[in-house]
Amino acid sequence: MIIRSARFVCSAVAQEQYPAAGLPEVAFAGRSNVGKSSLINKLLNRKNLVRTSKAPGRTQLLNFFEINGKWHFVDLPGYGYAKVPVEVRKSWRPMVENYLLGRVTMRGIVFLLDIRRTPSKEDLTFWSWQKSKGLAVITVLTKVDKLSRGHRKKQVASIAQGLECEPDTLLQFSAKSGEGREALWRRLLLLLEADH
Repeated sequence: MIIRSARFVCSAVAQEQYPAAGLPEVAFAGRSNVGKSSLINKLLNRKNLVRTSKAPGRTQLLNFFEINGKWHFVDLPGYGYAKVPVEVRKSWRPMVENYLLGRVTMRGIVFLLDIRRTPSKEDLTFWSWQKSKGLAVITVLTKVDKLSRGHRKKQVASIAQGLECEPDTLLQFSAKSGEGREALWRRLLLLLEADH
């Protein structure tokens, strides 16, 4: 995929702060520190478009990015452990749900899981919620470069069992090597360029 332009548009907490609903959008979701920002930067061939942090909970708003003047990527706050006040974390859920269910241009979710971990209670809750709402979901296992091929295969099988899905539906991605980038773009384009 050739990225001609990628720019930050705005941060938002409520509908009135979103960009005008013209471009198809895809949202990126996952627990804190799963690698959302690194994955988006790698997808877009940019080093620092999306700020990355070793501290969980850096993203606390809905961050909109315009890609090639054709689509929006939306970086959602991570759930689970985060070094932010409890009241702030509690406000994330309604903010995210309102966006995902109310935004007419939202085409689907890229749901990220760290391949080194089995899905947490929060992961499974969010997974079930997405499915119950009929949202289109692309599930991506991040940080695959951290495991050997053999260990990776076992982890994919274990995660698939936890999610009750087929292992081959889980995309494997490395923000370090770029493995999985083109496969993820193919899936993204099916969502972003579908007629609605």
